[in-house]
Amino acid sequence: MNLLEAMTAFVRVAELDSYTRAAESLDLSRTRVSRLVMQLEAHLGVRLIQRSTRRLHLTEAGERYLARAQGILQALEEAETEVGQGASEIRGRLRVNGPMSFGTRHLAPLVVRFMVEHPALEVRLDLNDRRVDLLEEGYDLAIRIGELPDSSLVARRLTRCRLLLCASPSYLVKHGEPKNLESLAEHRCLRYRTGGSTDWQLGGHPLAVQGPLDSNNGDVLTLAAEAGLGIAHQPSFLITESIRSGRLVPLLTEEAPVNLGIHGVFPARRHLPAKIELFLDFLAEAWGDPPAWERDMGLSQITQQ
Repeated sequence: MNLLEAMTAFVRVAELDSYTRAAESLDLSRTRVSRLVMQLEAHLGVRLIQRSTRRLHLTEAGERYLARAQGILQALEEAETEVGQGASEIRGRLRVNGPMSFGTRHLAPLVVRFMVEHPALEVRLDLNDRRVDLLEEGYDLAIRIGELPDSSLVARRLTRCRLLLCASPSYLVKHGEPKNLESLAEHRCLRYRTGGSTDWQLGGHPLAVQGPLDSNNGDVLTLAAEAGLGIAHQPSFLITESIRSGRLVPLLTEEAPVNLGIHGVFPARRHLPAKIELFLDFLAEAWGDPPAWERDMGLSQITQQ
């Protein structure tokens, strides 16, 4: 048995959740891929994949081995790139995770541009608002917004965004504009729910607000604010077009806004792979600081804090 070939077959089956698709991607027969996985299981003395008529399920041992095997194969890719192809040519696979709304607007377009510039690169981009485990789930890199918990991961600050209070003109005509942070308690507020809490962080402390809607998705709250349902406290990257078009109006702009760092986080390594380093450089330059979405909104005229 060729251990590297068997490991590659197993990883591809696990990632694609299919022997057939794995065989197609490796340009092998399905029978060959299945035999390689069985040989690997026999070599390790454990079952890695539970097979059923509907789908594949990794065993606990399979989950652990997958994370390790992905790291080994990635390290081999990087060694080949740096030694055989030169660090200037980016190839191999880059696995990236990011938040849904931010990722759709500001990460995905840059991933596409980066791939056009580096056609030998393959990218897996997953967008969700779940805090993924990079090592266990096989990601090279995640984009995270806000406070970072202590962990074994390395973080690189790429840019930042600000949380802004805003409401539609129709809401302000009907309910008036808040005079200060304390007066928000008298208004209808649209609340983002995270970790079970819907409090707003304003003035350096949590502020309990009430209103007709809470959601774990910022796009939902933006739509509700535009419809006049209440005041929202939204990250600047979500409301660029809404403010520019006049659908939303910034409020209490004399108050210091909450600043959220936007970071790239990745597993600690002695040498950062060239594809990750170049991708992070690319993102930092494209977003800028102040970030492009705040420049587009003319936020320098709203607040300089």
